[in-house]
Amino acid sequence: MQMGSAYEIYFGGPDRSAGYLRNVLARHIAAVPAGGAIDWVTYYFRDLELARALLQAHRRGVRVRVCLAGKPRVSDANDEVIAMLSGPESLGDGLRTVTMAGIPSPRKRAWKPQLHEKLYCFSHPQPVAFIGSFNPSGNQLEERTDIIREIGDQDQGHNMLIGLREPLLVEQLVQHAQQLHQKPPGLLYRFSANANRIIKGIDTTIHFLPSMRPHPVMQFLRQVGKGAHVRIAASHIRTKRAVDVMVELAKRGAMVEIIAEPTLRRVTPGVEQHLIAAGIRFKRSKNDDNFPMHLKFVLVEERNQNWSIFGSFNWTNPSFWLNHEIIAISNNPQVFGAFSDRWRILENNQAITPPTSDGFSLMAV
Repeated sequence: MQMGSAYEIYFGGPDRSAGYLRNVLARHIAAVPAGGAIDWVTYYFRDLELARALLQAHRRGVRVRVCLAGKPRVSDANDEVIAMLSGPESLGDGLRTVTMAGIPSPRKRAWKPQLHEKLYCFSHPQPVAFIGSFNPSGNQLEERTDIIREIGDQDQGHNMLIGLREPLLVEQLVQHAQQLHQKPPGLLYRFSANANRIIKGIDTTIHFLPSMRPHPVMQFLRQVGKGAHVRIAASHIRTKRAVDVMVELAKRGAMVEIIAEPTLRRVTPGVEQHLIAAGIRFKRSKNDDNFPMHLKFVLVEERNQNWSIFGSFNWTNPSFWLNHEIIAISNNPQVFGAFSDRWRILENNQAITPPTSDGFSLMAV
C-alpha cells in the first residue's frame, strides 16, 4: 500500500499465494489493540483460524462484532464457525446470525433474502473498511470438499478486498455494520433510512441494496453513451434485466467487454449467446485449476472520465431485489488503475510473480 493513500487494494487469484486475501484479514485482526474495534458483515465464513483470531482479539479487549448469514445458499456452510464463535469462549453478544424468511416464489425456486455483503472494518492501526467480493469461506485444513466444489475455492480464485480509508466512509460503513448487528434486517428493511442512504465521499459513493432507490449500477450505465468503453467482470449474470442494459449499451455505440465466470450455472450459455449476438466482446475466465472468478466490477471510460464500480453485487434477480449488498462507484484514478491492471491479467490469463511479503507496506494490485 502506498503511504498516504486513501485506499488499500488487494486482489487474490491463481497468481497469488493460496489464502492471500484471508491473510490480509488476519494481519488486520492481529493489529487491533485492546480498546479497539472490529466490525464484520459477511455471507460465507468457514475459516476456523480467522474465527480463532477474532476470539483472541475479543479476549485481549477488542470490541468484536460479527454479523453473519445464518443459512446461506449452502445452508450448513457457516455452522462450524457459528458454533465456535458462540461456544464456551464465545463472542457473547458480539455474534449476530441473520436468517431472513423467504417470500412467495414459483415452484422449485427459492426466493430468500441473504446477507450477501462483505464488509470488514478495523479501528487500528488506522481506521479502514474493506468491501469487495471475498468471503473467508475456506479452511487451511479443508475437510468439506463438497462445500468447496459447490461454492468454489475462494482462497485461490479471483477475488478482491478494497480498503477505504477516508474517515467519512469508514465511519458510515462501521455505523452500517453496527446497525445490522443491533437490529437484524427483515423483509421491510428496504424501506428503512439505513437501506436508502447514500454515503458520499471525496471521490467514492457507497450504495446499499435492497432499497427503494433505482439500482445504482443500472442507473449509471443507462447514462453511458456512444464512444464509451465499458468493461465488466462478472461472476454471475442471470437476469434478463441486466442483459438488456448491457445490450442497450452496445446498441448505443459503447464498446462493451465482459469477462465472466466459467461456470455455466452462474453465467448461462443463453446469456453468453445473447450478449455475443449484440456485438459484445465476451470471454470466460480460464485457469488450469478451475478456480472461480468471483470478481464483481465495472470499468467505464467516457469523455476523458474514468469510473470504477465494485462491491458484492451480482447480475441476478436475488441480488437486484432481495439480497443485502454494498456497491461503490468511484472516479479515483488509483482505484481505476488497479482494476485496469487486474482486468489485463484476467484478459490474458497471464501469471505474475507472487509477492514475497504479505506486509502492510505492499499494495497488491
